[in-house]
Amino acid sequence: MPEPGSDEFNRTVEGRDDLLVSDLAVTEVVSALSRRLRQGALTREVARRVQHAIVAGLDEGVHRRVELTRDVHRRAEHFLLSLAETPLRAADALHLALATSARAASMASFDARLGAAARAIGLATYPA
Repeated sequence: MPEPGSDEFNRTVEGRDDLLVSDLAVTEVVSALSRRLRQGALTREVARRVQHAIVAGLDEGVHRRVELTRDVHRRAEHFLLSLAETPLRAADALHLALATSARAASMASFDARLGAAARAIGLATYPA
């Protein structure tokens, strides 16, 4: 779905084989699709096709899947308590924990708070 910066983001990630994706990210994409569906910006069929394509890509190993584990949750809770100057939602803390548990060097996010938190823990961010 076209979003501000999505064309540039797509160009950046196209053809890469080092991307990490979690099912949490998929659920958040589907949430955005659902919002667009309610707004009448796309049909239910399109939303379902996009969701199925994303899940199929993960299942086929197109991207490296990172899992929500007990340790990831504890790391997220640590971020929630230690990054008090950067208010995080639980899902944002989980994204940070997933990235750091997988030893990612960077994170892509168009959310300013999540980007600030990622930089605060030493991750490079896209967009910068």
